[in-house]
Amino acid sequence: MSSEKSTLDQPVGGKSADKIFKWIAFACGALILVVLAAVFLFLFFRAWPLIGGDQNANRATIESFTGGKAHNFWQYVGPLAFGTVLVAAIALLIAFFVSVGIALFISQYAPKGLATALSMIVDLLAAIPSVIYGLWGGIVLVPAIYPFWNWVAKYLGWIPLFKGPAANPARTVATVAVVLAVMILPIITSMARDVYLQTPRLQQEAALALGATKWEMIKLAVLPFGKSGVVSASMLGLGRALGETMAVLMILSPGMHYSFKILQASQNQTIAANIAAQYPEANSLGVSTLIATGLVLFLITFIVNFIARKITQKVSA
Repeated sequence: MSSEKSTLDQPVGGKSADKIFKWIAFACGALILVVLAAVFLFLFFRAWPLIGGDQNANRATIESFTGGKAHNFWQYVGPLAFGTVLVAAIALLIAFFVSVGIALFISQYAPKGLATALSMIVDLLAAIPSVIYGLWGGIVLVPAIYPFWNWVAKYLGWIPLFKGPAANPARTVATVAVVLAVMILPIITSMARDVYLQTPRLQQEAALALGATKWEMIKLAVLPFGKSGVVSASMLGLGRALGETMAVLMILSPGMHYSFKILQASQNQTIAANIAAQYPEANSLGVSTLIATGLVLFLITFIVNFIARKITQKVSA
């Protein structure tokens, strides 16, 4: 009787509102898929002249882009994809631990006033345009960081990643990775901070009541609770690093090699920066070639997000 009464007491307008909201939410979710499919189809059809067109003309276009170093599309896009992933991975490696440290300081250690101020600064840093980071990197960081890279090459050059001599000016993958790390650091920090602040207070107090120190409480309660959120934040930052254009274009001395020598110039290039550099002088077939490389970047980003989703699900389980 009570269930029947509650059903009868429910306003008719409430049922209509529920249905309307349900369909609006469904339409918004479907819109994401439609936009994703539209982007893919746009890239595919604009790249079709490269895929199904005159291969001799395509070969000439690719050779003009690379100075004769590449003769087909895969020889052209392979080093670009490698450079894109390399730069983004190093940037994420630099930013991840710093971001987690800042997020833990804001959420667990800083006084309330300082935590509020730092949170505002982090959120403001996330809004700075990439061209500003590029200017800072090219004008300030490139000359300032050379002595450090030279020291790294001198004492750690036995590691292939840091093999010297360090380029001067330091327009290298290492410098670009530092700039990209600064760019994605606010994104990861902001999301990690919010996740850590949601840690149940009861779990933290229980750990402290059992005799755990502050760090032990963080290790036992805070970090496990926020693991999936931090992974998601890291993948979001990685997505921005993969697609960054202006900062890379303004700093990196480009090259077309499969090289891990991050302290040397003219070794690698990214897909996005290469598109920006080549587009102004490209003819119609050249534009199709560049869009085809954009399609490869789209697929790389999609695969990275798919893997991130699987990792997040595994961590949450």
